[in-house]
Amino acid sequence: MGLFSLLQYALFLLIVAVLVKPVGGYLARVFSGEKTFLDPVLHPVERLIYKLARVDAEQEMDWKCYAVSFVCSGLAGTLLLYGILRLQYLLPWFFPDYHTTPMTADLAMNTAISFSTTTTWQAYAGESTMSYFSQMVGLTAQGFLAGASGLAGGMAFIRGLSRDETNKLGNFWVDLVRGSLWVLLPISIVGSLLLIWQGVPMNFSHYVEAITLEGGSQLIAQGPVAGLEWIKNLGTNGGGFFNANGAHPYANPTALTNILGMLAIVVLPAALTSTFGRMTQRPRHGWLLFWVMAFLFTAGLLFNGWAEQAGNPLMARQPNVAVSASGAQPGGNMEGKEVRFGIGQSVLTAVTTSNGATGSYNSIHDSYTPLGGMIPLANMLLGEIIFGGLGSGIYSIIIVALVGLFLAGIMIGRSPEYLGKLIGTPEIKLITLYTLAGPVVLMSLTAVAVVTKPGLSGLTVNQGPHGFTSIFYAYASSFANNGQNFVNLNANAPFYNLSTAIAMMVGRFGLAIPALALAGLFASQRRRPATVGTLPTDTFSFGVLLVGTAVVVGGLSYFAALALGPIVEHFMMTR
Repeated sequence: MGLFSLLQYALFLLIVAVLVKPVGGYLARVFSGEKTFLDPVLHPVERLIYKLARVDAEQEMDWKCYAVSFVCSGLAGTLLLYGILRLQYLLPWFFPDYHTTPMTADLAMNTAISFSTTTTWQAYAGESTMSYFSQMVGLTAQGFLAGASGLAGGMAFIRGLSRDETNKLGNFWVDLVRGSLWVLLPISIVGSLLLIWQGVPMNFSHYVEAITLEGGSQLIAQGPVAGLEWIKNLGTNGGGFFNANGAHPYANPTALTNILGMLAIVVLPAALTSTFGRMTQRPRHGWLLFWVMAFLFTAGLLFNGWAEQAGNPLMARQPNVAVSASGAQPGGNMEGKEVRFGIGQSVLTAVTTSNGATGSYNSIHDSYTPLGGMIPLANMLLGEIIFGGLGSGIYSIIIVALVGLFLAGIMIGRSPEYLGKLIGTPEIKLITLYTLAGPVVLMSLTAVAVVTKPGLSGLTVNQGPHGFTSIFYAYASSFANNGQNFVNLNANAPFYNLSTAIAMMVGRFGLAIPALALAGLFASQRRRPATVGTLPTDTFSFGVLLVGTAVVVGGLSYFAALALGPIVEHFMMTR
């Protein structure tokens, strides 16, 4: 791993760290109803939406009503998108000569659930499956609605931990509207214009036939690409207009668009740590959460970069094969990576996308070395605690902190507290439910897939440990609402369309509902004053406890599966 790659990583983290405080402050003002510079333009639009939807903006909800609204919003988005996909052949900009992949009922169901849960797991090639209308009205719209819905859930969770002796967490529909109008829409307009400036198409032109240097023919899709590409990252929705996703030169033409896309994924979830610190009146604790995320992010970057730069030792043993970096080549493992991004930006993108709920990768993770491919997988298995998705990232890392506090309380014989609130039996039950949901769902679905004919039939090339990793990766990505996959697995089949949809729904709603219920329990408590026995949550030792808890809980849950897949494959590669 060269100096240039290290400088890229350092600059990227520096930009994120600089933006955390101002963006976090802006989010706090937006969702607290305080004054912002966009109010004169957006307040009339907001009032019109409330009037048409008959929403009482002054009426707040308890956690049950908030959770029901959250689920209903996702269900409505799923049904609407399913209808668009099933009827796209009747809608504008459908080209039957080019859109040749059948939009079957199971594929439409899987895709609709995927985009309404911000997973954007794509078991299809965009160019040959989706019309321009489906891409723009169906998928892009869900980028806003599902992203704003997740952000609303995160803000309700923060309110629950910041309020005392109340059962109110806010109004979901108000949070949804404000997240869309004040946050996602203005940033997306600016971001999409930047992509157009860099050469990303935004049109409704017909497919173009190009003649290659070899004399062959190639069909190139046009379409409203820039509008989809920015919100898919900002709304942590992932997916892609093209099958090659962020590796396609129309979707991600330059190093600048790649960096901007990664910042769109990370900045809002990272800034929620500052929002959390402001609203709970513990800014130091908010910064500690951010630096824990940054530490784990950096560790993944360095390990992944080392693994890919080291390359495949079997290739190094071949005669007349040079694998070391030189002026003529980058060295390392360049299989599946774009030359214009190299190992440095490919690894940065792999780590960034796998830490959030945004699988818009720019390289083929299936072609990474075993340990290099294990890092994105491990990031997803940690449960979105490293920045994570909109909303889901903040409550994921808080719940890991609660697990650590509970274990620390047991060791010192003291009832655990967090921000002056007691972590009692009801809270522990919800934390346990949240923590066990991932291992139970992922292990169960993977076990079924690897012992049944429909599950194994999806492995098109590789069997053995790599095939196991491909299946496990698919369910981990679906549960993490991420969407990236190993291309070794052909997932457009009824078995995988159904089973990955189950993982998506549990990963979205099966985690959000316990998190909202936990926020409701905390909001109903009276805050206790700190004593000499209270464990401070803004110290280096608490950061170590948080990192240790995440690693230990993740290791105990998934190490056996990692050992069967990438770890044993690494030993097979190195003999």
